[in-house]
Amino acid sequence: MNRLRLTILTACIALFTMQAEAQKGANKYKNEGYELVWADEFDQDGKVNSAYWHFEHGFVRNQELQWYQEDNAWCENGFLIIEARAEKRKNPTYDPSSNHWGRKREHITHTSSSINTGGKKSWLYGRFEMRAKIDVSDGLWPAFWTLGVDKEWPSNGEIDIMEYYKGKILANIACGTSTRWNAEWYSKTRSIEELGGKSWANDFHVWRMDWTPEYIALYVDDELMIKEPLSKLHNKDGSGFNPFKQPHYILLNLAMGGMNGGELNDTKFPNRYKVDYVRVYQQP
Repeated sequence: MNRLRLTILTACIALFTMQAEAQKGANKYKNEGYELVWADEFDQDGKVNSAYWHFEHGFVRNQELQWYQEDNAWCENGFLIIEARAEKRKNPTYDPSSNHWGRKREHITHTSSSINTGGKKSWLYGRFEMRAKIDVSDGLWPAFWTLGVDKEWPSNGEIDIMEYYKGKILANIACGTSTRWNAEWYSKTRSIEELGGKSWANDFHVWRMDWTPEYIALYVDDELMIKEPLSKLHNKDGSGFNPFKQPHYILLNLAMGGMNGGELNDTKFPNRYKVDYVRVYQQP
């Protein structure tokens, strides 16, 4: 009986703590006129919320090492876990005659997950925020980013609120050019050593975007990384289309290797990208 009471008490305390944190998040920016319009606090253990997120599958982009699959992402103890694994098996899309980099691979050597709100949730302007802990081992490439709902990449617009690879965090904004699939990038970087090295990487940090009709500003732990006016972010293809004056959806993924991630070297697996929450605030 005492054990049952203790279990019930522990569950009640955990529920109260989660509710208090959620309320704290709702009120966080009220003094700046922001209201919480959407959040995932990842408080329910098990599968990610399919009303918010869907998964990418297979070899997707940038010649990355990982095969994306649903098994590598779940919610546990109030966190979203995206787990990178080293596991070898046959590539079901293998085609030795193909010119596609993914289909040319006979084997899958690593797996991970990529989730996004595309087709489910999207927003035009607001304050987007994530609290997370990233591993900065060689070859890993975690990201928290957005894409516009209309037009192909990069003419749909890309905002990398958080991206890490090769010992540095990046804040990027990309729009289209007159050459298909060729982006114009606006980027700033900070080295992990500059931020505090391994001790910095062992902690959770808050990445934020403030996106208004006038500008996009990207922050880490309230420190400004980059700020660009929307007036210079239109596509440079003569269309006059500005991809940052349309709704965007959110992506969370843990990639490896590929065009930017670098060599894995002695990176240990399994390896985790741990997200406490993702929130979107808007001003009425």
